[in-house]
Amino acid sequence: MDFSLNDTERDIRDWVRNFVRKELIPLEPELLRRERAGQPGITKAEVRELQLKAKEAGFWGIQTPEAFGGMGLGAVMTALVEGELGYTFVPFYFGGEADNILYAGNEEQKQRYLLPTIAGDRISCFAITEPGAGSDAKAIRTSAVKDGDEWVINGEKTFITKGNDADFVMVFAVTDKDKGANGGVTCFLVDRDMGWKSEPIDTMGQWGPAALVFDNVRVPEANILGEVGQGFALAMSWIGRGRYLLPARALGACVRLVEFGLDYARTRETFGELLAERQAIQWMLADSAVEIEALRWLVLSSAWQVDAGLDSRQGQSIAKLYGGVKANEIVDRMLQIHGGMGYTKELPLERWYRELRLLRIYEGTDEIQRRTIARNLLKGHASVRGTLG
Repeated sequence: MDFSLNDTERDIRDWVRNFVRKELIPLEPELLRRERAGQPGITKAEVRELQLKAKEAGFWGIQTPEAFGGMGLGAVMTALVEGELGYTFVPFYFGGEADNILYAGNEEQKQRYLLPTIAGDRISCFAITEPGAGSDAKAIRTSAVKDGDEWVINGEKTFITKGNDADFVMVFAVTDKDKGANGGVTCFLVDRDMGWKSEPIDTMGQWGPAALVFDNVRVPEANILGEVGQGFALAMSWIGRGRYLLPARALGACVRLVEFGLDYARTRETFGELLAERQAIQWMLADSAVEIEALRWLVLSSAWQVDAGLDSRQGQSIAKLYGGVKANEIVDRMLQIHGGMGYTKELPLERWYRELRLLRIYEGTDEIQRRTIARNLLKGHASVRGTLG
């Protein structure tokens, strides 16, 4: 694996790096002020303005195929871009993206849902998680019953990202309970004006998920995504589309946090000596640097496997697990280096602390990743010798 960048790839990375430093980081103090006043952080209008500014430079649809007006970047380059965006806690993402399973729609569905989402005119959300079925996607209870040319959906979804903002949802419902997950679950494209409702869920960080309620929501047959009974395969395709991108963002955050720690250690004196001269502090910084380097290679390796068309599920689970755990350990160390000041709201460390905790839960908990990794090894689907073994 050769991860050296060509001129074009280096230009892309450097442009994103400069964009983060010039456009996003200056927003951090105002976002903190708003959040601590109980107000929303960055607004949709502000994100949109930033996205259009990036679009002027050609940054639109990072992974969207060029045929649909995107950049069509591969997994490795996308991971590098995500790492740069992770350098700030401003929740920015480039416009022009659509969920991968929307590409599975028929031509009419692509016109109604896929293309407007890529254009930024519509917002989607993915809804499979339920109050009684968190990591166990096969345990969903939301049902869809056929009634003439329509399906009637009843049930509740929870912790749905963008659920409060979306104007349509990809919702997964049981259409044949006797067949179970494989053959009995179907995905529906459901517009908000068809009757589903959302309620915000307060969290310790700024991720703003929602609970969705479907109460006799009637959906036309034409709004089935894919085929009846084949929704679980679509769901797994969505879930596994890019777990390497979460630890990629964590990587950027870890780099920024250790830089905070380095700067503080170089200037803070205790008992007549700089913190940088104390072995306890040096070891915190050294351990963090080693873990950042390990995380970088885990992310790039799993992304390389995606680009190479290899089965990357084991690599992505390892990167996701390691990234979430180490990001939390590193932010804890950097807060410790800052002492009492790190615990205050005068510094942004507490903001990072709360936000990074989500990485050990979101899109597969640590425990689920460990189960996946162990099962792959025990069943012979993966080897501790790795991809090159």
